[in-house]
Amino acid sequence: MSGTRAAGLTSTAELTWGLLHALTRSLPAEDRNLREGAWQQTAGRDLHGARLGVVGPGGVGSRVAQVGVAFGMDVVAWSAHLDPGHAKALGVTPVSKRELLTTSSVMTLHVRLSPHTVGLIATGELALMRPEALPINTSRAPVVDEEALLAALHAGAWGGAALDVHFTEPLPTDSPWRSAPRTVLTPHLGYVTADAFEIFYRDALGDLLAYAADEPVRLLTP
Repeated sequence: MSGTRAAGLTSTAELTWGLLHALTRSLPAEDRNLREGAWQQTAGRDLHGARLGVVGPGGVGSRVAQVGVAFGMDVVAWSAHLDPGHAKALGVTPVSKRELLTTSSVMTLHVRLSPHTVGLIATGELALMRPEALPINTSRAPVVDEEALLAALHAGAWGGAALDVHFTEPLPTDSPWRSAPRTVLTPHLGYVTADAFEIFYRDALGDLLAYAADEPVRLLTP
């Protein structure tokens, strides 16, 4: 079986920053207010000097972390198999999971979905986060306990949350997330760019032609 190259490393990282700006500057609300005749209804938050906590500084997480460093943020990272040397090479401080959650103004998730990461951020972890914290998930929905996250938002926890991934996709019309307070929601756009699809479709065609020539490429192994 042949595959295609992964093109989502840059696109997902870029979307993460779009979601972060949307949260800190209330872009969806201000766009709507302006169109309805209002003017400057919210006060934004600066990123410079704030702490960015990256859960999973792998391919996507490392790119997110590097942008955070460029913005002058205090970037910290944690994962179950974190390489401290890799983190420090990025200009990132390796910390414990608890320290990341209790001290970060922004917590962004970039881990693969596996039996070990399902529920990685559950009720106990969410309770550790700062009142003004902004959790962002462009990873996979089951990494976070959905009911606990929704309950915390309705209880007034944090400054908001941004989600690009959802337990049920497409999001049902009666989903409670459609009315969740202080949220920015996108329909799993992390990998959805014209550039990424060009790579996917070109590679898929190349896979078929190579298979027909009995010279398979990009073989996938279990």
